[in-house]
Amino acid sequence: MEHDIPADPLEQARELERVHAAVLSGGRAPREPRPVVAESWRRSLRARVDPERRLPPLVFDTDRIGDVREAHPLAVWVPLVSRSLLEAADASSQIVIVTDAEGTILWRQGDPGVCRDADRVLLAEGTQWAEHAIGTNAMGTTLATGAPVRIHSAEHLVRTYHAWTCAACPVRDPDTGRLLGSIDLSGPLRTMHPALMALVTTSAQLVESELRRRMDRRDEALRERNGHHLARLGGPGALVTPTGRVVAGGIPDQRVAVDDGVARLADGRLADAEPLPDGYLLRLRSGAPRRAPRLRLRLLDERPTAAVNGVEREISLRHAEILALLAMHPRGLTADRLALLLHGEHGNPTTVRVEIHRIRHVLGESVVRTRPYRIAAEVDSDVDALRAAVRRGDPDAVLDHARALLPRSESPAIRAEREELLAALRAVLLREADPERLWRFANTDVGREDPEVLEELREALPAGSPERTAVDTRLRRLLAEEA
Repeated sequence: MEHDIPADPLEQARELERVHAAVLSGGRAPREPRPVVAESWRRSLRARVDPERRLPPLVFDTDRIGDVREAHPLAVWVPLVSRSLLEAADASSQIVIVTDAEGTILWRQGDPGVCRDADRVLLAEGTQWAEHAIGTNAMGTTLATGAPVRIHSAEHLVRTYHAWTCAACPVRDPDTGRLLGSIDLSGPLRTMHPALMALVTTSAQLVESELRRRMDRRDEALRERNGHHLARLGGPGALVTPTGRVVAGGIPDQRVAVDDGVARLADGRLADAEPLPDGYLLRLRSGAPRRAPRLRLRLLDERPTAAVNGVEREISLRHAEILALLAMHPRGLTADRLALLLHGEHGNPTTVRVEIHRIRHVLGESVVRTRPYRIAAEVDSDVDALRAAVRRGDPDAVLDHARALLPRSESPAIRAEREELLAALRAVLLREADPERLWRFANTDVGREDPEVLEELREALPAGSPERTAVDTRLRRLLAEEA
């Protein structure tokens, strides 16, 4: 549970400084960081962000930023968002920031004095604020988690920003579900207020609702202009948007992938896709064979994805955990068993049933079946590819997949599988004891802090080489942290 915000933001800032110093030094903290902050610190440190780093990287200079803004789908909404937020917040002490999906600041507006203070720490247009670039911050963390986030004072990983407080919310494209960027309010730490989170969340919801209204108008126009084509088909078909959403017709899919004039449905049937000025007309091929849908899972990543018949979607961590567990148990799982694997003895089968319903809505009922819950698709998983490489003892293929299974997951079953996979891939690489491969592994997120690998690598490298010096330094640091 998150800690309540004290009446005095300065008092909280002082306590957070003590927490920050204790946690990063390995000492005893007066209290634990909030879970969202602790997880973000872990992600940032795995990305090798230095808490003493001063400034974020510059991605777009002033010569390019205008073109990037003009092409961004949020551009039309920035004046409305900035005006409404600055009117609702304390305009004399806040700045409004809008980023792209990579965390790069494209717009910044607000009080000139606060803008000057922000310039001194490169909280400015064209700089990147993703977690891997500058550590825990509201913009980067909201994009990493897909949820609204507030970050106050020393909750920022990098000390440079301990004098700031911020709240941010992601914005998603209602058509594709993809992240478009984030909306943020930032200011001096004394300006922290619980209402800031509600303000940015409301603004993001306003933008998404406007985007959805525009999408609905386009859909209606597509139906009105092309409904007669659908009526004359004489067989099953559909009207489909340029992004593959089905907006009218008699096929069960909510989305299809159109490739070179052909669409494949989730059940394996094929349809011819005739281009229209604003989408496609699908004609289902008669007698087309029904095949199981194809599900591609990418779970060895911070941002898991699922693709059904080539249509890829980012999925939440919870949905990725459920799909990973179902892939590990092809014969299926009951709600009770799935809840136990996800949450241990505190698992709730009712919550699992709700999440399964949402997964079936997103991926299709033909992909995930019920009674028991199971994947009824041809599964292509990067986890299976890693297991196959381990079974073959192929060190190069193992290195290609040397990443952790859902690294943010706290599910007992996922943690156990993650540790087993990491142990197996380490065993392959240690058995080979090839310096070049060990060096590559030691520079991955999962191998960087592995003392056994580093010890083996140190023995394999020639004395006096730069690589051995780097390994020696890393080993000394690890030993010091354990002391």
